[in-house]
Amino acid sequence: MKKFSIFLSIFIFYVIICMVVQPTIYMQEALNGFKAWALNVLPCVLPFIFLTKTLSSLGHVQSFSKIFSKPVSKFFNCPPQASFVFLMSIISGYPVGAKMTADLYQTRQITKTEAYRMTSFCSTSGPMFIIGAVGAGMLKSSLFGYIIFISHVLGAIINGFIYKKIKAKEEDVKIYSTSPQKQTFNIGEIVNDSAISIIAVGTIIAIFFVFIRSLAPLFNLFPASIVGTMEGLIEITKGCLDIANILPIKLATLACTFVISFGGLSTILQSLTMLNKLKMPVGLFILQKFTHAIFASIVCGFILLFV
Repeated sequence: MKKFSIFLSIFIFYVIICMVVQPTIYMQEALNGFKAWALNVLPCVLPFIFLTKTLSSLGHVQSFSKIFSKPVSKFFNCPPQASFVFLMSIISGYPVGAKMTADLYQTRQITKTEAYRMTSFCSTSGPMFIIGAVGAGMLKSSLFGYIIFISHVLGAIINGFIYKKIKAKEEDVKIYSTSPQKQTFNIGEIVNDSAISIIAVGTIIAIFFVFIRSLAPLFNLFPASIVGTMEGLIEITKGCLDIANILPIKLATLACTFVISFGGLSTILQSLTMLNKLKMPVGLFILQKFTHAIFASIVCGFILLFV
């Protein structure tokens, strides 16, 4: 972590110098990030965040998820709570799954081993970003957005099965809560939380647009056809935008599936921040995201054979 901290400090210092030397270019890049957020993410994701938070507050989703408790427990070797977290993760998107997993661990409803298993399939993007922002917005096709989403979810399921026997080095005492947490409906709190969440997403997107711009000298060494994917490994919105503009539709769909399933450095950092109290190994989480991207891409490639 010390080496990473030193590297990050050097990189940030480099970005600051770039901004001082070329302020106009970097101000424009930050603006481009906010435009991408405002035009492709905000209209699709904000209403969805509000509606899912409302649904969760009403408590009915948790009741519905009980139907899947047993199959989830057997297939993923996880506690019944995993079904609710998985459902909310695929509905709400990054980083909701990571946050809910960390909350369950902090309240001692799951062990560290179970939390490690859950992060392998409960860290997903949501349908409004994939189908709405990427499919309809960037690829100009809801059909390919659905293909990405289906591949993404199936990839997560396969990934969860692969990691079902993973164990933490230091295990905790297994204590389950016998009564569900009380749900409260507060429309003001839901609105505030939704607004803060979507503004945070926009801020991260804008910052990572700036980061990507600072890496332009490195990216220029590679063919334009793969630069979008490289950018997507840092920030998925920027990467998907460039992929959609450069690659043919089917190849763009495949590349977007990989990028979205991996999550990009920005999303991974968001999730790891949520999982801080869990002391989630950085290497393990990145490996889980990489294998998720591989499985989702394989599924996507198979589906595209019939489109």
